[in-house]
Amino acid sequence: MFEIDFIEIIGFIAAILTTSAFVPQVYKTWKTKDVEGISLTMFLVMFTGVLLWLVYGILINSLSMVIANVITSILILTLIVFRIKYYKKK
Repeated sequence: MFEIDFIEIIGFIAAILTTSAFVPQVYKTWKTKDVEGISLTMFLVMFTGVLLWLVYGILINSLSMVIANVITSILILTLIVFRIKYYKKK
């Protein structure tokens, strides 16, 4: 089903780096509940793009793309939920 080769190893390294970039933002938002700097539109567009990358990864049988985009979509969805839940209109 999925084949792990040198190219997939590069994909896993890239996936770890790009996916982990969202972790500090999720953690900070969870701790502070401050969502003023979070653009809902940007994260909705990003979430859609990540879901399409996930579909693409499934279609080309790329385990690194599938894992990275599942985790990234969960992190982005978490930020979207925080943004909706904690946003206070002025």
